[in-house]
Order: sequence, then structure tokens, then C-alpha cells
Amino acid sequence: MAVMLTVHSCPDACRKCLGPENDKCVECRAGWTLHYNICVDIDECGTELANCPPSTYCFNTEGSFECRDCDPACLGCMGNGPARCRKCTPGYRLTGSKCLDVDECSDRVLACHGLNEICTNTEGSFRCNCAEGFIRKKSVCVKKQLPSVQEKGLFEDIQDEEVEVLQQMFFGVVLCALATMAAKGDMVYTSLFMGAVAAMAGYWLSDRGDRLLDSFLKGR
Repeated sequence: MAVMLTVHSCPDACRKCLGPENDKCVECRAGWTLHYNICVDIDECGTELANCPPSTYCFNTEGSFECRDCDPACLGCMGNGPARCRKCTPGYRLTGSKCLDVDECSDRVLACHGLNEICTNTEGSFRCNCAEGFIRKKSVCVKKQLPSVQEKGLFEDIQDEEVEVLQQMFFGVVLCALATMAAKGDMVYTSLFMGAVAAMAGYWLSDRGDRLLDSFLKGR
């Protein structure tokens, strides 16, 4: 006669059991303790088993525990949130039962001691920014120096082509003046006129010669 064997799976917390029910446990897994044949979770946070580093707190989980970070407002804590702090972090103040951010910009003593600085509150601290129209130079806020039209030279923004045109116009006016005086028979102005014409012709020929030579060399 064949004997039918039924295999029963134990609950997750049980290492050994007499059946699939929770109250049939014989031996529990790590992190659990046997209580009336039921495996009950051990709260490690209430025992010496939990050894969390500073600035963290113990958080119990099923069969184990976690070390979680304290709130930024806390300098050591007993749990989550600014109301579970042991002490307040610098920049925070105990207000009621919570460590809350200190608004340094609203304190009676000015947080920013420099002139032309504006205080901006941040979480747990503050920063000093230069006021509008000022920039920071060597830890001091100084007024921005806007470029002045008077500081620029008269021909600073003129392009090279425009300068050449102005030069040609200037020499043209000078030649016209000299030609007018030479037409009156003044030998001095006649000599100046001829010298200016010769100088202009020499400049024109040398300039054209340089361009022709440059074009020839580039053509090679």
C-alpha cells in the first residue's frame, strides 16, 4: 500500500515548521524570535544589535534594520524629521519642538558687513551678494564702470576702409587749396602743389606696384 506524503512550505520567517500556518513554527530565521510557535520580528533598534554611526538613526525592518540619515537640521537624532533632533545643526534654532532654519538676514545684527551688499537667506546659512550695479573685486563690492563715449577716441570705431577714404578726401582738399594758390602765380604754393602731386603719384604707384607684386606672388 503506497503512502502519500504531503510537503508543506514554511512561512517566510520560519526555518523549521510543522505546517504552513504561522503558528506551526519550530525554529525562526535570523532577525526573528519564537513566541508561542509564532516567529515575531525582533526590533533591533530597541536593543544593542543596532549600531548606527553618528548623524544616522535606526529604522526597523522585517527581520532586520537600516541606518538612515538624520534631517539636515539635526546634529544627531532619534528618528526622522526636524522634531527628532538631539541638537540643532549650526544655522538652525530650536523653535517649539523642531530645529528650524535661522533667517540670518532678518536678525538685528547685519549679517553682511560690507557696503553695497544684499543678504540672501539659504537653508542653514546665508550669502552676501553685491547689489545691482555693483561687482565684487577683492572681497569688496564696487560700482560697475560703464564705458563712456568720451573715453573713446574720435576715430576708434572707424573701419580701415573708412580711414583710407578720409585720408584721400583730406589730401584732395589740400591739393585743391594748393592748386588755387598756385593758379594765382604764387611760386611758393606752386612748389608745394607740385611736391604734393609728386608725393601722391609716388604713393599711388608704389601702392599699386605692391598690390601687383603681391598678386603675382600669390598667383604662383
